[in-house]
Amino acid sequence: MTGTRAPVLAPTRAEYCVIACAEAWRGNGEVLASPMGLIPAVGARLARLTFAPDLLLTDGEALLVRPDGTAEGWLPYRRHLALVTGGRRHVMMGASQIDRFGNQNISCIGDWARPKRQLLGVRGAPVNTLNNPTSYWVPRHSRRVFVERVDMVCGVGYDHADGARYHRIPRVVSDLGVFDFATPDHSMRLVSLHPGVTLEQVREATSFDLSVPDEVPATREPTAEELRLVREVLDPDNTRSREVAS
Repeated sequence: MTGTRAPVLAPTRAEYCVIACAEAWRGNGEVLASPMGLIPAVGARLARLTFAPDLLLTDGEALLVRPDGTAEGWLPYRRHLALVTGGRRHVMMGASQIDRFGNQNISCIGDWARPKRQLLGVRGAPVNTLNNPTSYWVPRHSRRVFVERVDMVCGVGYDHADGARYHRIPRVVSDLGVFDFATPDHSMRLVSLHPGVTLEQVREATSFDLSVPDEVPATREPTAEELRLVREVLDPDNTRSREVAS
């Protein structure tokens, strides 16, 4: 009896998000990838295994690591700082709020003097955004996150960068689509929609007017090999589905 191969399941929304995050590092060359969050981490490791073999991955402490987490080099703190301040790191952070010019807030909701809610604090966001490319990952796209104006600027957007040498926001990836700032005034632009998402959904979930091209493509599909790597090597327990439901 001849065996048959099980059909490959269609990509999930979470897997499209992994691909979109991975694409943020395309063409970066030998830079330190610093993903924050599960799906960005899987995306960075997938990029390293496929189209971005020169990416440097770190354990967050003192080692450079391979996609499987095993050590491949030592990263002393002084060297890490040289990469951070010299534009040779591309970090993907989260955002409790982000506005049309890419200002990010992870510190507080409401007036800074009397906030309604205390969050993480400013942390390293100003250094990240002024000294090396910074992208963002938002697992739940809503008007509470995509706001007209952030309550506090932690990550610096294009209207506050003042010509900082290494300031750049390559991508914002959410569970609805992909965005950038490739417009004349550096306001947020819709780049692609994840399959199953409509333009109306994105507009309804965004508190400001997005720049939208005449034709909005779909986020690119993962290849069969990329799906295999994600499902069998990088995240076999499907923890990605906890961050973005199918």
